Amino acid sequence: MNIFDILGPIMVGPSSSHTAGAVRIGYITRLLLGSPVMEAEIGLHGSFAATGRGHGTDRALIAGLLGMSPDDMRISRSFEEAEKEHLKFSFQNIQISGAHPNTALLKVQGFNGKDLCVQASSLGGGRIMLNKLDGIEVNCACENPTLIVWNKDKPGYVAEVTTLLTRYSVNIATLNLHRDKKGGSAVMIIESDQSIPEEVIKQLKAVDGISKVIYLMSREEI
Repeated sequence: MNIFDILGPIMVGPSSSHTAGAVRIGYITRLLLGSPVMEAEIGLHGSFAATGRGHGTDRALIAGLLGMSPDDMRISRSFEEAEKEHLKFSFQNIQISGAHPNTALLKVQGFNGKDLCVQASSLGGGRIMLNKLDGIEVNCACENPTLIVWNKDKPGYVAEVTTLLTRYSVNIATLNLHRDKKGGSAVMIIESDQSIPEEVIKQLKAVDGISKVIYLMSREEI
């Protein structure tokens, strides 16, 4: 058992699920976008919708989108910080069938011109689960170093990625494949036992047919 499961994360309160988890959802969304966020439309589901604002979930999500960590003392002032960073945002209460009670749906646009839709839930103790990326189910906890690769749904890409990781002595803990449709877009989620070298990411980005590569550090590193 991890010490975080017993004591909870180092964080600004009041709630590990509604605050710390929400910050991490926003933070990972920013990493996945690969850019500072320019606009964000955020839907709050279940308990996030019912009591989230009282627990500071809205400010926590914005704090994460601004790149803050769960222990950042500026979380309570994230709306004001967002104005300084020219981040426009809006919230609404939504219902998502079958979703965890602490779930947020973030539709974001970066200053790099790219868009991303992330559905994620907060499981307590600062832990989260990425449920969907651009509508593709991924169900990734991102507890270990995690590599996320977007590629064409064609043969050869899994071998390309796993061979490169083997070359750099990176042991794969879990590997999951997801796609929107046959022959369409696919997402590869790989959790590893070691940190993934920057050179691996650089080489993968150069592979024809791989459109995007994101590396997420483990929870203790964020």
